[in-house]
Amino acid sequence: MKYVSRVPRPPLDGLIDDLYYLEGAPPYARLTLPASPAAFLIVNLGAPFRIRAGTDIETAEYADGCVVTMPTRAFEFSYPSESRSVGVHFKPWGPAPFLPMPAAELCDRPVTVEQVWGRPAIAELRDRLNAADGPHEMMTLLEQELLRRLGDAAGLGLVRHTSSVIAATNGAVTIDDLRVSAGVSSTHLAQRFKELIGVTPKRLARTYRFTATVLSINPAEAIDWADLASSAGYFDQAHFGHEFRAFTGLTPTRYVEVRRRFLREHPGHVLDGWPLPAD
Repeated sequence: MKYVSRVPRPPLDGLIDDLYYLEGAPPYARLTLPASPAAFLIVNLGAPFRIRAGTDIETAEYADGCVVTMPTRAFEFSYPSESRSVGVHFKPWGPAPFLPMPAAELCDRPVTVEQVWGRPAIAELRDRLNAADGPHEMMTLLEQELLRRLGDAAGLGLVRHTSSVIAATNGAVTIDDLRVSAGVSSTHLAQRFKELIGVTPKRLARTYRFTATVLSINPAEAIDWADLASSAGYFDQAHFGHEFRAFTGLTPTRYVEVRRRFLREHPGHVLDGWPLPAD
């Protein structure tokens, strides 16, 4: 697959990790995306793809693309044989200024771009992207569209600052310390987080801690799970295993088996690192 990305210019860089272009055959027809402290927007330029947002939710088809606020569970993506898209990897609070509804309404409920920006707007944007001269021009067009749509979101400064502290500590900060530092009540802080990110500060901290712990695993080496759980601040190995299943749908040992399969079958692939084969 071809993957090209870049960081947007200010002020979007405070909301977005990167803009990207992706094209080619996916490594697997179905990929599992574990929950992580991120949100994303995909403008689809190829055949429709499908998303299953949790085991209790039916698979849905997305033709024009999708918007996903920060997930709390693993998502399963089913790709066509050839995929082509332009997208955005948001910081957890990043989608808020572009949404016409509270982020909580979209939590674990992916929607089409049409549902967020309207059919005429996304149809016109897809036409311009398809006519663009290469990935870099496509990313510039999407960046311009985002700048044009950038709006205000009440409380964004508070949520962005507090979330940045959570991110900097990989979730190892108490919510009470955050509340005191911000000078607001825990209720107010939780309400703002739900509105702008879709989850509470406590849930965001859990997600950052889990993600940092998983990314520290080297699947090519033997893993001391008890030591890893203790180093990451989990109460015990059982607590760590519960978090693993909550965020990935897998046990820790099964996760490593699947990661090793990806590394063995697709060494050096551009998607290696977070998505997992679901087949």
